[in-house]
Amino acid sequence: MKYIDIAIKAAKKAGNIHKKYFGHSAKTKRKSKSFDLVTAADIEAEKNIVSFIKKHFPDHNFLAEEHKYAKTNSDYTWIIDPLDGTNNFFCGIPIFSVSIALAKANELLLGVIYDVAKNELFFAEKTKGAFLNGKRINVNSASNLSETIIITGFYYNRSESMVETLEKIKQFFFRNILGLRRFGAASLDLCNIACGRAGGYWEFELNPWDFCAGKLIVEEAGGKISDRYGKNVDIYKKSYIVASNKKIHNEMVEILKQ
Repeated sequence: MKYIDIAIKAAKKAGNIHKKYFGHSAKTKRKSKSFDLVTAADIEAEKNIVSFIKKHFPDHNFLAEEHKYAKTNSDYTWIIDPLDGTNNFFCGIPIFSVSIALAKANELLLGVIYDVAKNELFFAEKTKGAFLNGKRINVNSASNLSETIIITGFYYNRSESMVETLEKIKQFFFRNILGLRRFGAASLDLCNIACGRAGGYWEFELNPWDFCAGKLIVEEAGGKISDRYGKNVDIYKKSYIVASNKKIHNEMVEILKQ
């Protein structure tokens, strides 16, 4: 079975777990950061994804949000967010997803993001394009900031990074953007760039499981991902992420790098 088939099946299994818990009371706890929640759905979905993939590829590595896994000698690493948008999920807001990527060394091979609430399955394989429910998708054609909506996100740190994010929001509005959105699920924010719903997105301090699948989906849809200075990001490290339809990337970086 192909890697992409395994990833899609794993994502759908996790989606079924999301459906089981969504809208019902479930055991919830706070992580070390007081605003960062983890639910029973996060834990169960991750166990299910890792167990399913390990049956097919027992020697592969796993980098996931909720648990640490023993390092192997394999060049392959699965990068997993079992439930992106946990705070939305906990509050009954239907904006959340499962995000699964596979990398060989430093190269992303595939990305799958499943939004079970809208039944939207985004996926991409390296050099093969990006798709939504089997139909090819592309970034939008906006050539400047005034032609598109921009998306942002807030990390759980509510100190300097939030203050700077608020300042950048003001600067983007001064560029006459059509509007700004904050949905609370980075993986889906990136998918919104990939399918052309918005032209650009930025966020401080995203972890690899937040952005890796979406990174490949955006790039395969014709978009661009960088850090705030326009440089490449390390897929295994926490990073500042800027995503766009490529045409407005320089404009975004001009604002964000300062």
